[in-house]
Amino acid sequence: MAQFQPGHVHIERTALNSADHSYDLNIEYEATQDPKEGRGIQFHMHGSIESKTVDEKFFLPKDQVLPSFLMVMSRKAQAHLAPPKKFETLSSPHKIYDAMFEDIRAKLDVKSGDSIKPEHLE
Repeated sequence: MAQFQPGHVHIERTALNSADHSYDLNIEYEATQDPKEGRGIQFHMHGSIESKTVDEKFFLPKDQVLPSFLMVMSRKAQAHLAPPKKFETLSSPHKIYDAMFEDIRAKLDVKSGDSIKPEHLE
């Protein structure tokens, strides 16, 4: 199950077998101004993975949020799984992440060709 509202995504998944994993996560996000990085998105991912509590907060600057928010969320989720289980990515219908992507673009007024800070390319 997955639901999208601007600024909030809820994804829930039940394990299909013993090698699989279950999760119930809320991902809340808002545009904020970081004193060092400038404008960006503050994320709060909370809920549970394999019945363990998850409460992760992180910030991504404007020029980094769109290409990497799903990868960062998946890595943070991975930290809550015991090996050998592994997240390739947080599963959700593609349309949910498309809507989230467009909402973030609108919140940050991202346009094609916007500059990227050189230090973020390292």
